[in-house]
Amino acid sequence: MQRLAWAQLDEAARREALARPAQSRNDELRVGVERIIEAVRKGGDAALRELSATYDHCTLDAIEVGAAEFDAAEATLAPALKAAIHEAAARIETFHRATAPQPAGVDTAPGVRVERMLRPITRVGLYVPAGTAPLPSTALMLGVPARIAGCREVVLCSPARADGQCDAAVLYAARVTGVHKVFKLGGAQAIAAMAYGTASVPGCDKLFGPGNAWVTEAKLQVSSDPEGAAIDMPAGPSEVLVIADAQANPVFVAADLLSQAEHGPDSQVILLSDSDALLDSVEREVQRQCAELPRAEIAVQALSRSRLIRVASLDQAVQVSNRYAPEHLILQVADPRALLNGIDSAGSVFLGAWTPESVGDYCSGSNHVLPTYGYARSYSGVSVASFQKQITVQQLSAEGLRAIGPCTAILAAAEQLEAHRRAVTLRLAALGDDVLVPPSTENVA
Repeated sequence: MQRLAWAQLDEAARREALARPAQSRNDELRVGVERIIEAVRKGGDAALRELSATYDHCTLDAIEVGAAEFDAAEATLAPALKAAIHEAAARIETFHRATAPQPAGVDTAPGVRVERMLRPITRVGLYVPAGTAPLPSTALMLGVPARIAGCREVVLCSPARADGQCDAAVLYAARVTGVHKVFKLGGAQAIAAMAYGTASVPGCDKLFGPGNAWVTEAKLQVSSDPEGAAIDMPAGPSEVLVIADAQANPVFVAADLLSQAEHGPDSQVILLSDSDALLDSVEREVQRQCAELPRAEIAVQALSRSRLIRVASLDQAVQVSNRYAPEHLILQVADPRALLNGIDSAGSVFLGAWTPESVGDYCSGSNHVLPTYGYARSYSGVSVASFQKQITVQQLSAEGLRAIGPCTAILAAAEQLEAHRRAVTLRLAALGDDVLVPPSTENVA
């Protein structure tokens, strides 16, 4: 990991220090994804089978997972794993139900009622990766809020193995959360199928879930097409930023850094500390722990793009963190809540020595589908609200129109929208009111 001192960096060096690994969105990737999407749109299920054979090296007799496959998957899982999936799902549901948006209504003036009603997105598509490691936790993180939101049809795609079967734990998690249909599809072809639909796969209104560069590019392309589908958020490689003081346990800090580094070679981890001794200890501990990991080769590649940064103070660490806007932010300091009010941009925050980022990935109850690549400046993680539409409703009585009609008419006249103005003033005239708003488009001081 590269060692830097923030105070010694000029502005260009600071930008470089916080730069993410370059996302692979080159012409070859764009064109490749375009071809896959077009193939699926033209060829439907036949194209999906061909693409699965090419990219996932499997032959699909049936694209959709059948009831017997769900039963077989459940039978193969250890009781402890099934219990853990139920336990995690229950906590995710507890948190997401408590934080779900609620209908609201208020009288903004006498006789003027304005309300917000909630409606689920009708059909949603969930993508659960299964590249270097299957992710049943993602099925939970997406399936639970979709069920709470009340989506009428929930579709899930996850790549099949060479034997043509999906990961058993992913299937079990999908069944637990009430997913309606699961398809043995991965990559850009899965995104295309859910966005546009085929004979087997229903076209969806909005797509959710992480994935590799091909999945990310496919999501961006279908979301920019009016005939495609909306997406949850732009995505990039997984990342964590840790702020640690001199009292932090270097063993814990190193473990948290490595828990993200093992995700993939393009993951990024950053440690900010006002203690040189802590940075020294963590650097040694990262090397020691990394050597023991089964995915050490992946972690080493990620660490080569990561940073240990000496800051002058914890306040400066918060400023640097907000500038980076991490997906995961861990505050390994003596009083983490003292820093919390200063945090403006982060996907999810983990406070104190006993809160590893891993619990958020699996079962604390929060969601692990979070904005990456700096998008935490403007995006939030997936929640029940992500699966809902918020529709406003208003109703005025005659009294209400008398109360706010003149305001409307004045503003409409200022914007030179005469039909807007008349839609109000004609009604006021019908009520027998004197219409005092002139049909002038000039601003009057």
